[in-house]
Amino acid sequence: MKPTLFLLAAGMGSRYGGLKQLDGLGPNGETIMDYSIYDAIQAGFGKIVWVIRKDFEEQFRTQILSKYEGVVPCELCFQSIDSLPEGFKCPEGRVKPWGTNHAVLMGKDVIKEPFAVINCDDFYGRDAFMSVGKFLSSLPEGSTNKYAMVGFRCCNTLSENGSVARGVCEYDDNRHLTDVVERTEIMRQADKDNAICFKDENGEWIPLEENVPVSMNMWGFTPDYFEHSEAYFKEFLSDPKNMENLKAEFFIPLMVNKLINEGTATVEVLDTTSVWFGVTYAADRQATVERIAKLVADGVYPNKLF
Repeated sequence: MKPTLFLLAAGMGSRYGGLKQLDGLGPNGETIMDYSIYDAIQAGFGKIVWVIRKDFEEQFRTQILSKYEGVVPCELCFQSIDSLPEGFKCPEGRVKPWGTNHAVLMGKDVIKEPFAVINCDDFYGRDAFMSVGKFLSSLPEGSTNKYAMVGFRCCNTLSENGSVARGVCEYDDNRHLTDVVERTEIMRQADKDNAICFKDENGEWIPLEENVPVSMNMWGFTPDYFEHSEAYFKEFLSDPKNMENLKAEFFIPLMVNKLINEGTATVEVLDTTSVWFGVTYAADRQATVERIAKLVADGVYPNKLF
């Protein structure tokens, strides 16, 4: 069974064209998301699923899904702040969604096969999709509790226009993930021989290895992940601190860390030579347009994707 690509798009606004996820960066107005879908199809993915807001559905179908008609099967699911397990009620005053793993949970009724989860606004590259696609496609039928995370080499994920936030990963001798530490400021430091550094809790810049794997929120799961997530989301909601904090979020790394720390699941860290890019800063846009143009000129992508 071919794996599914699951795109987290519930953060998109309802006004098409106003957000970086929908910014036309390719020669024919292609978005970064279009290149991800093209790469996923090349890597053997057989279905595309988006999680979006319900009030965006009609516009999304007209302006986004329509371009993939006849190319690949597509489905939608929906995230809302009141999509909660039975017995739980959204706290009064909460307006913020419940986070990335809550968004993933919304796919449980439409995804029955191994799947990869990605952001809509990151350019991951062909090799990254090939890596996670191969992992998911090679899993034995009915496989459970064997997941993956694409570990990008840190040197391939930097912006020339400022610092970036990345989850710095540690793994054991089997390349199984043991820890992800979120570093909110990573960049090269001229006074440290241009080494990649992160800023620690004391404001000190600490060197990082060039190829240390970092998380770009590109995960590979099997459908049993939904069951784990449902159970833990109830625990999350049962904690008064999370209900009192109107901005508390149920993140993917929170779920993954629980599963690996209790020994329930393993998460293989997949290496990739892909070079990430995106529009973290406004100044990144022109460089992104130029990089895509070069990939088209080099024949990596056709001039028109779909």
